Amino acid sequence: MRAMTSNPVNLTAALASFDDVYSPRIVAHMNDYDVRIAHTKGEHVWHVHENTDEFFLVLEGQFDVSLRAADGTETTVVLHKGDTFVVPRGTEHKPSSPGGAILMFEPTGTSTTGDRHEGAIPQHVDSTTGHAL
Repeated sequence: MRAMTSNPVNLTAALASFDDVYSPRIVAHMNDYDVRIAHTKGEHVWHVHENTDEFFLVLEGQFDVSLRAADGTETTVVLHKGDTFVVPRGTEHKPSSPGGAILMFEPTGTSTTGDRHEGAIPQHVDSTTGHAL
């Protein structure tokens, strides 16, 4: 059982406390979900979450999500500060960014590189289930 806290978390201060990209920090827990924040820059890896949707809110900058359909066609959704987007479960996707920050809702224990991924994981991508703030 996780301890509840009544202390608010300032996302600007939380983001300023670390520099790593694609290395999410857990800022809150809600039911069986983590609320995570991350800096974004460069390309992530093609991956899929078979059993969960993935929610993104852009806090700063630009965040792009390329999606791959079952027939192999790819489309890219371009998100800016204040935009939200949900990647449906089972959808192959590859985030990328010229620089920014995001907030995500994901079930606790969800890996940043999904249930399966394509190719080698870039050195700047942290394959993790999130880190404590």
